Formats: sequence, C-alpha cells, structure tokens
Amino acid sequence: MANRLTMTRITKRFGSTQALAGVDLELQDGEIHALVGENGAGKSTLMKVLSGAVVPDSGSMVLEGTPFVPRGPDDARRLGVAMVYQESTLAPHLSVEANIMLGLEAQRWGWLDRTANRRRALEVLGTLQHPEIHPDSPVRGLSPAAQQVVEIARALLIDARIVVLDEPTSALNQHDARQLFTILRRLKERGVSVVYISHFLEEVQEIADRVSVLRDGRRVATGPAADFRRERIISLMVGRDLTEQYPRVPHEIGEAILDVTDLAGMDLPRRASLTLHRGEILGLFGVVGAGRTELLRTLFGLQAVRHGQVKIRGVLDNAADPRRRIREGFGLLSEDRKDEGLALGQSIADNLTYSKLDAYTRLGALGWLNLRARAEAVAAWVAKLGVRCAGPEQPVGALSGGNQQKIALGRLLHQHADILLLDEPTRGVDVGSKADIYRLIGDLAGHGKAILFVSSYLPELLGICDRLAVMTRGRLGVIRPTQEWTPEQVMAAATAEQ
Repeated sequence: MANRLTMTRITKRFGSTQALAGVDLELQDGEIHALVGENGAGKSTLMKVLSGAVVPDSGSMVLEGTPFVPRGPDDARRLGVAMVYQESTLAPHLSVEANIMLGLEAQRWGWLDRTANRRRALEVLGTLQHPEIHPDSPVRGLSPAAQQVVEIARALLIDARIVVLDEPTSALNQHDARQLFTILRRLKERGVSVVYISHFLEEVQEIADRVSVLRDGRRVATGPAADFRRERIISLMVGRDLTEQYPRVPHEIGEAILDVTDLAGMDLPRRASLTLHRGEILGLFGVVGAGRTELLRTLFGLQAVRHGQVKIRGVLDNAADPRRRIREGFGLLSEDRKDEGLALGQSIADNLTYSKLDAYTRLGALGWLNLRARAEAVAAWVAKLGVRCAGPEQPVGALSGGNQQKIALGRLLHQHADILLLDEPTRGVDVGSKADIYRLIGDLAGHGKAILFVSSYLPELLGICDRLAVMTRGRLGVIRPTQEWTPEQVMAAATAEQ
C-alpha cells in the first residue's frame, strides 16, 4: 500500500516546551491510523502541523508525492486535509446545511445557488447514510453523535483525502460510537485515510489498521494494530509498566453525609434517592441523556428542585444556590471542562483559588489579595497534585488535558469540599493521568471525603467505586456494592425500557 502522506523530522517548540522533537509519520492510502500517547505527548500539535494550524520549526511533509506546506487551515483543506476537533467547531445557531456549506457555498452571478447547496449537502449526508439528519435542522438541537456526522460531512464536501479525528467519541455513548466506526469504515472503503486520536485503547484495537505511539514529543513505535496489545501500548505511552490501571487506595466508609429522597428537577432527574457516606466512592452509570449530569447540577444548586428532599449532615436544604452549596462543603467538577470547568485564559493560580479567596485577602472581602501568600499555596498544591507546568502564572489553557483536570479537581480540594460531585473526571485524559486521578480520588476517600462519581466509561466505575447505581430515563436505580454488578447487568439496566 502506497504512502499518501510522509511527515519527516517535524519539530516544534513553544517557549521552553519542546512539543515535537523530530517526529516521523507515514500515512497510507485508505487506512485508519491510530495516534496515541499521553496528554502532552505531541499528538494534537503534530496534527495541527498537518492541518496548517501550526507552522513547524523544521521538518518536511509530502502529500501524494508533492511537497505539502499549507499556509493555514483553509489551504490545507483545499489540498485535501480536514481536521475534526474534539471540541465542536460548528455554528450552533445555523442549520445543518449552512454548517456543511459554510465557506464552500455555491454561487451564481454573485448570489447563493440554494438549489446546488441543498443538493451537495444531501449528497454528502447520503454518503454517510444518515437520512434522519435533515439539512434544515438547527445544529444546536442535534445529539453529539449527529453533530459529529455534520463535522465529517463538512470534511467530505471538500473531497478530503485525509481526515483527522481528535477524540471523536469522548462525548458519545457506545451505540453512537459504533455508528461512528461504521462511517469510518465507509471512508476507508472510499480510499480516504483517517488519523484517529483516542485515549480509549479498546477503540484503537477495534478500529485501527496501524498504530503510532508518541511520548514526550517523539514517535516511539509504529506498526500493525494486531502487534499492539493493550499492555504494550500503555507501556510505550508512559515509558514504564503501568502495573495497576485502577489503583485502589484503602479507605473506610463512615457516617452518612448526604441523603437524597425522591429528588426531581424541573426536567431531569425524574426520581432519585441515594445516601452518600464519608469515605465512600459512589458510581453513577447511564447512557447520554439519562439524567446523571442533571442530578449533580440539581444537588449543587445550579438547577431547581421540583420535589423531593436533600439532607446535608441531617439538615434539610432544598433551596440552595452554588455559593451556599460551596459553604456547605459541596464541590462540583463539570463534565464541560472547556466552558464551565476552567477559565482557560486565566492562570493556574486563579483557577485553583477562585472559589475560595478569603484566605489571601486583607481587610475582609473588600481588601487586597496577598499574592505572595497565594503563590506559595498554589505552588504547594501544584506539587501535591503532580501538575506538570511552567509555574502558577501559566494560563491553564496551555496545559495538557490531564493537568487541566488535576487543576479542576484541585480547586475543589482548595475550597475544602467534603462532598465531591465528579462528572466525567477522566474524559479526554490519557491512561497515565487517569491512574493518577484514580489514585487521587482514592486518597480523598481515605481522608473522609464523600464522592459521587459519574462516568460513561464502565471499567473505571467497576474498578474504583465502592457502590454503583444505574440511571435510566431520569430515574436512579438500585444502589449495590460494585462486586455485585457484572458489566452485562449494568448495560442491561442502562438500556432498559421504563
């Protein structure tokens, strides 16, 4: 099979950080090539070089026998390279057709050729075999899976020869992920080459023809996917044997700290009852739309309680806002790290301390911040959390996904939260950082923190939680010790009709 793309000794430095240190990559015609590595290994930077979003410091690229030097993303797309980012780049207020055609609209005598644009949008949606996605539908109303289809349709419209997908299933349930794999196999049959970036190694083994592993800005291995067992991939990614994928830290379950009875929000959840104890990790599983996120947001005061009871340390308190919940010892880690979990343009210090600044103020709430005291405290937290960064004043958006997640968790610890509501805490995080986060969660339970852990990734729930419940159509099912669940039972409960 011929090489469609050859990238040779690509280097890129951002300040003192060597993001890429002479990376080689070959992409063959009509293959699905998985690119894996820890957060910060250089995967996204390498693909941004390919897509024209980043100019390399040195190195060369050849696309189908011709030197490839894109002047920007538009130039790369014109030459047949399209990138589908982990975070949606769609315009939510526009229709499906408008998003697919954006910047590529057919024109006639200076006017939009609406007939031609509709025909081309229908053709590309037909290629992906998703007739249920109507061209006039607003994108904001589509499911995450349908939005992925629109992103890919836009890439196909330019007759892309290379499509790069960065963590495409991070917001999808298993059914939608299966549908995406079907689309990727169709692209492969058409001769399109796909670069597939994912932290879900099960997906890599299922969908990829070949695998390349990056570590610390260097390619450390490439070969047929059949030659890469899960254990080998992990070892290559982290540079060591990861002996314990789901580390269990000893912890004792104590008295009840949160009692929820028949809780219902304005829409979701419809009914949820649970008791959470100090030193306990309680897992919540469910498919997308089951109401898990809404349950956490209702408990935190972001959404109103329609009926039911919330008791904190035995005291009834239904009507609360987030500020009050923080005072009561709650901490929420949002599943949306980009828009809700972190202020990406602000510093690590700001993000760690925003929710509790009183320890660094003089003359009360209207006083000045003691920046030196805060910097010392933040440095201690950064060291404790094992965050890899240039310093407390580095913008948090410049960190890898795993380090961003540690900062988001660190803010809850800094505010002395006793009840931690964690919504998808390892989404978009590599296996090495996941193990660090699991160990941190176990340590927190060991110090008496009560943890409600929402995840769409069943193995991690079964691996680290003490008890587990399944949410279906807004209703929380029976809570049982984790060892009493099998994966089949969990999935059956998650997909049951009610």
